[in-house]
Amino acid sequence: MSEIKETLQEAEEQVVEAGVHNFSKEESWVKPEEPLLNERLEWFKDQKLGLMMHWGPYSQLGMVESWALSDEDGDWSRDHVDWTDDMEEFKREYFDLNKTFNPIRFQPDKWADLAADNGFKYLLFTTKHHDGFCMWDTHTTDYRITGTDTPFHRHRYADICRELFDAFRAKGLGISAYFSKADWHTPYYWAPGMERGRHMWRGPSYDPQKYPWLWEQFVQFTHEQIMELMTRYGRIECLWLDAGWVRDGGRVPQDIRLGEVVERVRKHQPWLLVADRTVGGPYENIVTPEQTIPDRPMNIPWESCITVGHSFAFGYDDQYKSARQLAHILLEVVAKGGNLALNVGPQPDGRLPAGAIRSIKALGEWLKVHGEGIYGTRICDPYYTDGWAFTCKENVTYAFRLYKKDEDVQQQLVIPYTGSVQRIELVGTSDELAYERTAAGLVVTLPSAEVTEAAPITHTFRLFAE
Repeated sequence: MSEIKETLQEAEEQVVEAGVHNFSKEESWVKPEEPLLNERLEWFKDQKLGLMMHWGPYSQLGMVESWALSDEDGDWSRDHVDWTDDMEEFKREYFDLNKTFNPIRFQPDKWADLAADNGFKYLLFTTKHHDGFCMWDTHTTDYRITGTDTPFHRHRYADICRELFDAFRAKGLGISAYFSKADWHTPYYWAPGMERGRHMWRGPSYDPQKYPWLWEQFVQFTHEQIMELMTRYGRIECLWLDAGWVRDGGRVPQDIRLGEVVERVRKHQPWLLVADRTVGGPYENIVTPEQTIPDRPMNIPWESCITVGHSFAFGYDDQYKSARQLAHILLEVVAKGGNLALNVGPQPDGRLPAGAIRSIKALGEWLKVHGEGIYGTRICDPYYTDGWAFTCKENVTYAFRLYKKDEDVQQQLVIPYTGSVQRIELVGTSDELAYERTAAGLVVTLPSAEVTEAAPITHTFRLFAE
């Protein structure tokens, strides 16, 4: 029995390592039985690019969201806690951040405009992270953006989830609602006075099997919060559930009867997809790698969550990826069959960081020309290889030549594609290119104007099938 417990504990700890989640394997994915859900998964696979946002009172600290509250995760999450050695005092300070969170420069319409104008197709927003602070007008707790302790509650945009969801929907973007199944603020989960004492981990402070009445209060609390979000905030495309350790059969069994609440929600929103990340089974409709891209294509619905900067939450000294880096990440993700959820951490004053905006706009400029080979495409051989990415749509295969910043542009290129081709065009121009078929692929010659001193992000070719 002790060996079994040790194995479970090891598996549990592998779910999150240094704040980065692993992801479920392709072969364990369960295809939904409902035709409508499969239709919606095809819709999801068409979208390719979502704007992810981690935002809450923690943005004031400019450090990792939530995780520093967990003593067992302190070895990696508390690097920036440099003002105190008293972790109990730190926890009190952290939980009091709601009392100073006042993002009066928040303009949801500007965020929606930025996303829509630069090629994003959906919003993935943190309604509640593990710290339990709710970014919507919940009736389940005072620890919320509209609570009287939070100065922003008087603002006309106080119900942040409502304002964002409405603004993004008005621009034609879908809504994916991030929700942590763990809640480190409610006494139903981190209950005081239990055998753990003050030393907390990411799970509950008690064994739900020993205190079933207390666990049932947490289950009902969680169900009520999910029902609020899914019935009072308009159409939601996906319920995106974090905290994969909250599941039955883990190191400490934590059955929240997820199927029960999902089926209740689907009576109101029958199209709803669910991403019960890292758990597997019928409610992990979408697999969610984090800060990584699978090493091979996956022919299932999946979405890599990758940051524009270094971290998910806002950081005062964060550095942001260039348009070249972002486009190449997007191409690798799409060529392997996934979507990219590109994360930006908003500032505590309610604005998006200027560096992140510059990167997003630069990516958007590239997408305005090359996006036809991104949206609505599917995977095709040879996928992603040797500086090339491939996608396909109807009778066209798109071949992207990815250039490094300091790479020389050769006028003659060999496209490593062996399928049948009728003609080849260069995206962004009106040029049809002559080509020669060889054993290595298709040899094409670029127009002289395309052989520039500064390498472009890509050259993109349309390969029309015979």
